[in-house]
Amino acid sequence: MKRCLFVDDSAVVRKVAKRILGGPDLQVMEASTGFDAISICVGDMPDIIVVDGGLPDMTAVEFIRRVRGIDSPVKPQIAVCLAEVDIAAIMRAKRAGAQGYLLKPFNRPQLLDRFRVFQTAA
Repeated sequence: MKRCLFVDDSAVVRKVAKRILGGPDLQVMEASTGFDAISICVGDMPDIIVVDGGLPDMTAVEFIRRVRGIDSPVKPQIAVCLAEVDIAAIMRAKRAGAQGYLLKPFNRPQLLDRFRVFQTAA
């Protein structure tokens, strides 16, 4: 079973993502801050991470770099979740180690399509 960590300070966004993605093939974990998410990753690295581009406690780039710095046999696929297309933010996230991005608000087809891409890339 693959594991996904959804990092967003909005409980509504996390709940919607968990409802869309959760199922027998994917366990969805949640974190409301970057520091909470880092703690989860240190303890048990997920296969896929979606991180909000506007976390209150650290930038998405800082979060991605910290995750990439954790010694783990699992190298997660990472996407940054943005409120608008921001090419500079997307490029910074990719240089830090993200594989892609996703726009919010997202709907079921968009989120499932992004995860299909992640599943085939892994």
